[in-house]
Amino acid sequence: MDTTKQLLRIEDVAVKLNVSQKSVRRYIHAGKIKSNKIGGVHRVEESELQYFLNLSVYENGEIKELEFSHPKSTKTDIVNWIDISDIWDGTTPSELTSADLFCGAGGMAKGFEMAGFNQVCGLDWFKEAGMTYRENFSHPLIEGDITQKEIKEKFINTVKEKLNGKKLTVLSGGFPCQGFSMSGNRIVEDKRNSLYKDMLEIIEELQPEFIVAENVKGLRSMLKGKVEDKIKADIRKLGYVVNVTVLNSADYYVPQKRERVIFIANRIGKQNYHPAPLLESDSYITTKEAIEDLIRLEDNPKFNHVRTNHTDDMKERLAKVPEGKSLYDKYSDSWKKCPWNEASCTIKENHGGVNIHPIEPRVITVREMARLQSFPDSFIFKGTKSKQMVQIGNAVPPLLAKAIGLSIKQTLKKK
Repeated sequence: MDTTKQLLRIEDVAVKLNVSQKSVRRYIHAGKIKSNKIGGVHRVEESELQYFLNLSVYENGEIKELEFSHPKSTKTDIVNWIDISDIWDGTTPSELTSADLFCGAGGMAKGFEMAGFNQVCGLDWFKEAGMTYRENFSHPLIEGDITQKEIKEKFINTVKEKLNGKKLTVLSGGFPCQGFSMSGNRIVEDKRNSLYKDMLEIIEELQPEFIVAENVKGLRSMLKGKVEDKIKADIRKLGYVVNVTVLNSADYYVPQKRERVIFIANRIGKQNYHPAPLLESDSYITTKEAIEDLIRLEDNPKFNHVRTNHTDDMKERLAKVPEGKSLYDKYSDSWKKCPWNEASCTIKENHGGVNIHPIEPRVITVREMARLQSFPDSFIFKGTKSKQMVQIGNAVPPLLAKAIGLSIKQTLKKK
């Protein structure tokens, strides 16, 4: 298939037609909109959508069947999707390079490694995450506070040394974003936001060809969208073209519904592409598929698979929690029971609580958390059990990062 053509997802077509996704599927199944199936997911070429619209006008009334409704949001992403299905399996190493700020245990680094990138350096302050990072990677980790000049310079110098004259293809980072507020019509930043500004300084110094920035979905609504607009404006000031949208990890074989805002920017005159989903919701990898075999596995600390010892009373309470619901009303985002026959709800460590196992009356183990985040079994976590859970809950799912890395590889192949 010609991957230079603009391919639209069902939800993209629905937005363009201002109809429900159900209507789009009905038109596809009726043969009114021609689609291609890529990895089990429907894709519609722009030309086919235009043909459908032209035909609807020509038939004088067909368009009236469309279920018009008001758009859900006034914010419209300019998103370019690229097919990565043909290169998902059998990824080969390349000369492309990447480095990672706020790297944590290394979810982003692992994903880019899976995509064939040469990771040159990571940076984070979290001691136990650093122990995990060094256990699983051979490239350098700079451990310390990014706001400290000597730490920042150490990271920059290490990256340059490892590159040895080569260009840095990608600099990635999931920066904190709590320090934005409004003063009149102006966005102001408090000292918590120095981390974000330090990332911009490192970008300006290293001049990576691409930037990948990851954040929670809630960033989009911060200060009614003004925070996102400021971030895009700041990146543009550094000479980059930037595009942003929300990606669902479950679309890329991660057995978890985890939505994240992904900024992709470049300064080399390319169009930015986000990876087209590889799965539709009815074919997501389920919790059962991901962790069922671990029920039969005995506790093994070296494999990060140690069950939590609950009291009999707690076991009884955990058993009664419905799938998708939380044990505590005030902690709706923690102590939530994963659905068994669907992709898991978002994996978190919050207030000392993690997700509840759907079958056994207990919280899930570290290895089960890692599986639901798409970490390979060879990836071993260090530190105390509670610190391991924090590392996994904060991580970027490696398979999501792999999809982003592959989309950049495809982008670079385009003329």
